[in-house]
Amino acid sequence: MLRMKKRAELAAGKRTCSLVLKNCKIINVFNGKIIESDLAIDNGKIIGIGNYDGDVIIDLRGKYVAPGLIDAHMHMESTLVTPDQMARIIVPRGTTTVVADPHEIANVCGIPGIQYMIDAVDDTHLNGFFMLPSCVPATPYENSGYRLDRDALATLQHHPKVLGLGEVMDYPSVIQGDTDILEKLEMADRMIIDGHGPNLTGKQLNAYMINGVRTDHECTTIEEMEERIGLGMYVAIREGTAAKNLDTLIKGVNNQTKYQCMFCTDDKHPEDILEHGHIDYNVRRAISLGTDPITAIQMATINPARCYNLRDIGAIAPGYDADLIVFDNFENFEILEVYKKGYLVAQNKEALFETKKIANDHVQNTVKISPVHGGQFKLPLKSDVAHVIRITPGSIVTEHVIRRVYLDSDGNFKSSKHLDISKIAVIERHGKTKNIGIGLVENFHIKNGAIATTIAHDSHNIIVIGDNDDDMAVAVNEIVRLQGGIAISSAGEVKGSLPLPIAGLMSSESMESVSDVLSSLRTIAVESLSIPRSLEPFMTLSFLALPVIPELKITDRGYFDVTQFDFIEVSEKI
Repeated sequence: MLRMKKRAELAAGKRTCSLVLKNCKIINVFNGKIIESDLAIDNGKIIGIGNYDGDVIIDLRGKYVAPGLIDAHMHMESTLVTPDQMARIIVPRGTTTVVADPHEIANVCGIPGIQYMIDAVDDTHLNGFFMLPSCVPATPYENSGYRLDRDALATLQHHPKVLGLGEVMDYPSVIQGDTDILEKLEMADRMIIDGHGPNLTGKQLNAYMINGVRTDHECTTIEEMEERIGLGMYVAIREGTAAKNLDTLIKGVNNQTKYQCMFCTDDKHPEDILEHGHIDYNVRRAISLGTDPITAIQMATINPARCYNLRDIGAIAPGYDADLIVFDNFENFEILEVYKKGYLVAQNKEALFETKKIANDHVQNTVKISPVHGGQFKLPLKSDVAHVIRITPGSIVTEHVIRRVYLDSDGNFKSSKHLDISKIAVIERHGKTKNIGIGLVENFHIKNGAIATTIAHDSHNIIVIGDNDDDMAVAVNEIVRLQGGIAISSAGEVKGSLPLPIAGLMSSESMESVSDVLSSLRTIAVESLSIPRSLEPFMTLSFLALPVIPELKITDRGYFDVTQFDFIEVSEKI
């Protein structure tokens, strides 16, 4: 009661506020106007806009002030660093809030992995909110480290940082009314439920939404976006490292649709963040493509705040948290300063706060397999006609194509310089089955070696691609030695590696350090393995194991046809 009385007196000008930002151009995300005035702040809250007295007065000299930016959907694990190191980089770029789905680490470490992420974002000057992973594993057709049912998720349902149920990727089970997924949807009743329904339309989309799914970040066409918005969905326009949809979808943002549109990164690698930015890049890119600047800022602030019922952030108005960004023009949209609850926490892309590492034994030593040998990657075929995963550049969607391939004298697949077809394998690494699923990939262009990684969405088994079996084994064995990470081999030797000892997904080193190693690995991939510079090899490889993205993927149990939602053989008798 006393606090409320004090706030009223501060807002009425009867008391002196702790901080006043003078001479601001304030972005009003409610009415789309720019207000030239002063901004009063006290005890982390915005007190009012107007002429106020302050213990500390900072003259912004006509710079713009907007609410802190919000990433509407992301996987922290895809930054390849721990949440504290991620915050150290993205907060100075204007992101003060993220809505994270920790299903990557949950597939490896279960509930303790989710708790690790929640704990690790504390004291970072980043609002870290979480969605409970709905599909661990993503489908019943693969083997992950854990399986999370309704009862497991319910242990975290009422955590103050938990907002709802994460992206529901197993959309066929939702549409068919399978008990397991319906129990999770029922648990999340009256909470926000995130969607993941690529290519769903018409009655199938209706059936997907009917039990509470209210967002989607998988739109790749304006038609998909408009249909979802017309049914009341929020659409998160994604601009990540492998999946880039902003340039297409931003053309569908207009006065009728803009209030249902948000920005997200989903999966974004360190180099990309350090070079181009985070959500600030989405805003900057949208403006450069002709989007009204205020609309772009609304999509990064008030829209996701409303979507996720974050009542105290996303706007500059009395009673809202003083999470603010300062910039001097819309053309460059370079974030000069970041305030978190009224404190200056970043300036000129540098964090003004320290981070701390969180120790957790549950997320260590998660690669539970023995070393492998090249003979385990032989691929016997029934004929020289094979089903092949064809990579689509700039997309995590693949094509299912039929190709004639070469066979050796024993009827096994044989690489040839005349065909751009590589062997790919997924090895179950959680110590459960020892499965190895083997298939073929077109358009990766790999020669003279192999790449392996424990980043294999979403079950995060080991995935390896190469043009010869021995190098595939060398790369996998380096991953086993490192207890997770990325490794490149050629001519029987390890040419480079990045250790990711936290769940096989993250490093505790700085993002700059991880980015430097990634850059060197990419150079090796280009120069030693002939992979084109236009292809992002590591993230592209990691999504080839995701059996909820069309058309053809591979799991530890073999080829999975996402269109039919069933397994198929690599080849058939003709």
